[in-house]
Amino acid sequence: MKFFVTGVSGQLGHDVMNELAKRGYDGVGSDIQPEYCGVADGSAITDMPYVQLDITDKEAVKKVITEIKPDAVIHCAAWTAVDMAEDDDKVEKVRAVNAGGTQNIADVCKEIDCKMLYLSTDYVFDGQGTQPWQPDCKDYKPLNVYGQTKLEGELAVSKTLEKYFIVRIAWVFGLNGKNFIKTMINVGKTHDEVRVVNDQIGTPTYTFDLARLLVDMCETEKYGYYHATNEGGYISWHDFCVEFYRQYGLKTKVTPVTTEEYGLSKAARPFNSRLDKSKLVENGFTPLPTWQDAVSRYLKEAQL
Repeated sequence: MKFFVTGVSGQLGHDVMNELAKRGYDGVGSDIQPEYCGVADGSAITDMPYVQLDITDKEAVKKVITEIKPDAVIHCAAWTAVDMAEDDDKVEKVRAVNAGGTQNIADVCKEIDCKMLYLSTDYVFDGQGTQPWQPDCKDYKPLNVYGQTKLEGELAVSKTLEKYFIVRIAWVFGLNGKNFIKTMINVGKTHDEVRVVNDQIGTPTYTFDLARLLVDMCETEKYGYYHATNEGGYISWHDFCVEFYRQYGLKTKVTPVTTEEYGLSKAARPFNSRLDKSKLVENGFTPLPTWQDAVSRYLKEAQL
């Protein structure tokens, strides 16, 4: 199979390219920068072809993808700065990337009869209640601009294509880029105490593990909506921080606070990010390892 991957300068795109290289697939990566930008760790991605692409440029998207003629596109590129997306002068740019760019890719995939895998988010739901969200639930009520535009991307894919996977993920961490673990370990090294919210509940997703699952999916025709995070149970951000501090050996005190007490965030955050992943097993896919195990492996690789 031949793959085209967007957003390879991000956490997930980087790991997807490495997974493709491990399996011996042809993979072409893209991002908006002129040259590949990522961790200098000798990863296989440095040996994979890279093309600069602005996914909001419809003609450029058509030209690049039709020339490559992939069997599958894994669309990782997105505007993910959740708070900045709320700025009045950023809203249309966010929509152009998350909705318009996704539509551009879907249109070309339809034209060349190519599979498309789109990464979405728990933010397409309203984050209320305590029941895990089902992958085929259509009760969409995004709380913020990021969630709304990612939902518009979902709809662009599902209304344009038949050969698609829409995979919702949450609480992502990986080697290539910023994430909650990196940020909080750096803070913990210089503070005696940190405050972390304990009323937002979900499960982390390690991009190294997720990349394997995404390639597994593209090898099949088991199309549709899926949820994918690591196993290990539902937790709060506070629980998450306590565990990776423990594994790292930090003695910094982690104080639980409510979202209201924490303040700061411009964009509303979902309280309930529980994603039901049972459809993965039902369709024959191997679940991701536990998040506790993922944290252990990540900390060894990241060398923070």
